Amino acid sequence: MVAGMWIRSTMTYRTSFALTLFSSFTVTLFDFVVILLMFGQVEGLGGFSFAEVAFLYGTTSTSFGIADLTMGSVQRMGRRVRDGSLDVFLMRPAPVLAQVAADKFALRRLGRVMQGGFVLVWALLIVDVEWTAAKVVLLPVMLVSGAVIFAAVMVVGASALFWAQDAAEVTNSFTYGGNTLLQYPPTIFAQDLVRGVVYVVPLAFVNWLPALYVLGREAPAGVPGWTAFGSPLVAVVCCGLAGLAWRAGLRAYRSTGS
Repeated sequence: MVAGMWIRSTMTYRTSFALTLFSSFTVTLFDFVVILLMFGQVEGLGGFSFAEVAFLYGTTSTSFGIADLTMGSVQRMGRRVRDGSLDVFLMRPAPVLAQVAADKFALRRLGRVMQGGFVLVWALLIVDVEWTAAKVVLLPVMLVSGAVIFAAVMVVGASALFWAQDAAEVTNSFTYGGNTLLQYPPTIFAQDLVRGVVYVVPLAFVNWLPALYVLGREAPAGVPGWTAFGSPLVAVVCCGLAGLAWRAGLRAYRSTGS
């Protein structure tokens, strides 16, 4: 209901909304322009072709865009804790997390989803893949699971802001930074970093592991092949951990004292 109110407010000024949506689409597209320029100088990146890198880019950008659209508002948690505005949400008979996510719902973030989807469709048209039933099913599962994983990481980061109100940039390094990381092949990164996003902060399950299976490539060294199908399970586990972190943060909240 709160999100609907913000959407109706946004659509009151349709021209303004169209311009901000186009602006969001264009700004995020520059990330892909960097890849285009890079492949103007090289034929491959870490053994991956342009179409394969575009596929990686499209999958992670679409998943991140969905998560940012639905849960992006939680990243303002530090400011709400500092000024005590979270108190308003605590007084309402509705889940606090849902209220925080819906508050100031920014429909313009749909531009990021559209941009990622545009690149993904383009990549699917040009990438050389032997499609099977498993790969066809895995593609939408990967996108949805990736969005859930990103959303869970956002909630965990927002929960940390109950204690460290000024650490938003640190939490953004795992969300926005993770999205940028996953746009490129794992073969160009150090193995320790790859293992970190598999076993510590499981961002590799957003697209690296399932995408490598779709592209017919081997999983990173030391990572079992069956992990390509583990994204839904990882998403469920991440949601459980995010829920625990959020409840711990709420219990620790003491308002501003004024």
